[in-house]
Amino acid sequence: RDGLLPQWAARVDPKTRVPWTTTLITGVAVACAGLIGDAAETYDLTNIGTLFAFVLVCIGVLVLRVKEPDRPRPFKVPFPWVIAPLGAAACVFVMWGLPRQAWERFGIWLVVGAVLYIAYGYRHSRLRMR
Repeated sequence: RDGLLPQWAARVDPKTRVPWTTTLITGVAVACAGLIGDAAETYDLTNIGTLFAFVLVCIGVLVLRVKEPDRPRPFKVPFPWVIAPLGAAACVFVMWGLPRQAWERFGIWLVVGAVLYIAYGYRHSRLRMR
């Protein structure tokens, strides 16, 4: 819908609304990488990526409270100004304990993602064109 994915990758199942093509490709790629990579490194990279996503969600909760205070919220967060910062801090604390190599690889993947977004996604975003 927003144009950030190529049309073949943006297809969703009409019933479940799940992007099945990209889910399948990602699952196969991750399974293959898991078979050839070191398990500990895979766990660390998975942990740091997931924790970073949680940090972004916690920050996003607060940003939406400020930018769109009247937006309908089907999911309620009790005491968001306490829970969200504590959640983000807890995730950062756990991330801090991960090995340096996990941080290095995480940084590389962040750069790769940013380059892909700038090279493709930003130019093709329908939301940006509004």
